[in-house]
Amino acid sequence: MIDHQSAGRGAEPRVILEDMLIPSDTAGIRLFIRNKRLSSLREFSGSRTILFVHGSSYPASTSFDLPFGGRSWMDHLAGQGHDVYLLDLRGYGRSTRPTEMDLPADGGTPIVRTETAVRDVASAVRFILGRRGIDQLNLIGWSWGTTLMASFTAANNGLVNRLVLLAPQWLRTTPSLSDMGGVLGTYRLVSRADARARWLRGVPEDKRADTLPDDWFRMWADATFATDPWGATQSPQVLRVPNGTVQDSREYWAAGVPLYDPSDIRVPVLLVHAEWDQEMPLEMCRTYFSLLAGAPYRRWVEIGEGTHSLPMERNRWQLIDEVDSFLNPGGLAAGS
Repeated sequence: MIDHQSAGRGAEPRVILEDMLIPSDTAGIRLFIRNKRLSSLREFSGSRTILFVHGSSYPASTSFDLPFGGRSWMDHLAGQGHDVYLLDLRGYGRSTRPTEMDLPADGGTPIVRTETAVRDVASAVRFILGRRGIDQLNLIGWSWGTTLMASFTAANNGLVNRLVLLAPQWLRTTPSLSDMGGVLGTYRLVSRADARARWLRGVPEDKRADTLPDDWFRMWADATFATDPWGATQSPQVLRVPNGTVQDSREYWAAGVPLYDPSDIRVPVLLVHAEWDQEMPLEMCRTYFSLLAGAPYRRWVEIGEGTHSLPMERNRWQLIDEVDSFLNPGGLAAGS
């Protein structure tokens, strides 16, 4: 357990950090969870508890808890009195990598399919609810993580207070940027150059430096590529990424076959999409919003001059402020 002082927009009380490995539903697979909260927080509630999950390529620990501009998103939420968690799915970040990832990629079939990842989300949710003695929590998913969080919610509405979906995934008519074509192996290799090129695709040349400052990208890349102990030793460095989500995109999303029904979601939902998102086009978000017929209320926010990786960009505070407003209806005070 680490006690530290948050930095950034105004002084914050002390924030406690705890890193944990919890069991999954599979023998030998443990899941990395991080928790941040105010040291003064003693009472916990479902409306003030949050779980983040990442997308198809990069871990949650380097997506939501790096101090871009001086403060991480986790620190910001913890400073408001939330009990905040993030989850690295199996095969990502500091969670256990399936043994197939230690073999050549072309020696097997894609691993960590959506069904498996949803089970990891369920393991994390059960752990958090049991740890805090609460019966609900808020879920925030990004990219592929929106499918995981939404699928879990559709099957477990009673366990979810509010649902935030950043760059929601749905049926696609355009190719996924994660799919390079050809026969898929167990995993794929991503380099820093690959990551940067994909990140800035569609951003006007004169906007790139301001959207993603060089020092922000270096901080993110240093932290992200360090999570792969084998990839970090390669030259150039690479990140091993499970291919299950790419296989699912081919078999389901690009084939017009949804993995769940959004109308089964019966909790408040916030969708956030950015102008330059090349991975999840605007029309995909528009269609998804129209399918949330079972939600008691739904909100869609479109943010200008941002990409698919908006949580790590200059305009991230527009996103964070919108999520604050959604999670704190009526302007709840920190700690209430």
